[in-house]
Amino acid sequence: MATNTQAKSAIEVEVIRKATWRLLPFLMLAYFIAFVDRVNAGFAALQMNHDIGLSQAAFGLGAGIFYISYVLCEVPSNLALQKVGARLWIARIMITWGMVSAMMALVVGPYSFYSVRFLLGAAEAGFFPGVILYLTYWFPAEYRGRIVALFMVAIPISSLIGSPISAALLQTDGWLGLRGWQWMFILEAIPAVVMGIACLVVLPNGPAQARWLSKDQVAWLTEKLASEQVLARTSPHMPLLKIMTNKYVLTLALVYAGSSGVSQALSLWQPQMLKSFGLTNTQVGLLNGIPFAVASVAMILWGRHSDRRRERVWHTALPLGLSALALGIASAATTVTPFIVILCLILVGTYAPKGPFFALSSEWLAGTATAAGLAQINALCNLAGFVDSFLIGYIQGETGSYALALLPLVLIAGVGCVAVLLLGSGQPLRTGAAAAPSLH
Repeated sequence: MATNTQAKSAIEVEVIRKATWRLLPFLMLAYFIAFVDRVNAGFAALQMNHDIGLSQAAFGLGAGIFYISYVLCEVPSNLALQKVGARLWIARIMITWGMVSAMMALVVGPYSFYSVRFLLGAAEAGFFPGVILYLTYWFPAEYRGRIVALFMVAIPISSLIGSPISAALLQTDGWLGLRGWQWMFILEAIPAVVMGIACLVVLPNGPAQARWLSKDQVAWLTEKLASEQVLARTSPHMPLLKIMTNKYVLTLALVYAGSSGVSQALSLWQPQMLKSFGLTNTQVGLLNGIPFAVASVAMILWGRHSDRRRERVWHTALPLGLSALALGIASAATTVTPFIVILCLILVGTYAPKGPFFALSSEWLAGTATAAGLAQINALCNLAGFVDSFLIGYIQGETGSYALALLPLVLIAGVGCVAVLLLGSGQPLRTGAAAAPSLH
């Protein structure tokens, strides 16, 4: 007869296996679609900017306006998800953002471009932190580095696969009197609506609603997650304003800005950077995916390594330092090949820390602080995405140099690297919920 410890170990393996295969592929596909719809304006710009009269600065401003409404709606959206349930709220987010994304085909000038981007940010707000929160309902802390990395690998994969698709859709120019960039927005929006409807069938709100878990498996997972909440030092009933203004939450947002703020800006501007080397749209679509392919592999391996070592701080800081260094030498690349190599280093540095970072954040937050804290971190990071996108457009428009336009990103990545080291100073190298700093 198996001992109780052995039986529990068998239950753990089976629960994690089931949750991973039942939830991760669907959520990854959803996030893949989300990011394609968010950054496809970068490919549309190869035709759209000329058609509707957008300067580089105007495109940068419009691309960044997405993040303004995203920031305003992020925390309320995540709290709504916690209240009404993940299945209904994630479905609502996906359906509305798909419909708004298709509206991008209707823009005729700078102001309509700004308006639809603003609506898109509001529609998508809460999706990413909502899914991160949702994953904490299913996976204990020791698994979150690799699980979050697996989920977030959909970001670089969206550019790896989406780049050639977007470039190919630009070739539909003239169908039914529409330009290629208009068809791209319409056709790439449809999967979001379909996936939103599928959410209502596929996603259970939590383990208790999962028909594919036995009663014993639900009991084990519920007990395991509850024990981690008890160990966390964060009170689950902190006032919302106190959570949103807490120094640890704000510092974590600064750290994440060094990763996601940089990667989001590059996702929008990278096609135009590559185009500046005299490439065709098809060549841009193919080459644009290379750095994202490298980053995808690094992201998974680094997340797994962080889980094995149960270390988060240095696994977040070291890639950010690599990113800052690579951004600093980008001006040395005068031909496309070394520029691609530098982009690989930058994107490895911005994508690899995502899994360890959100594992760290979820271990340091608990209860209501998890929903509000994660949303606030992501919201402020997206505010950095607005600043980054605008600065790239403004500096490139003024100087004609994309290399110079990347220099502000050096500071953002460098500050993020230093901030996480300061935040983790004095904490054990093997970070866990018990080592979390108190938010009080």
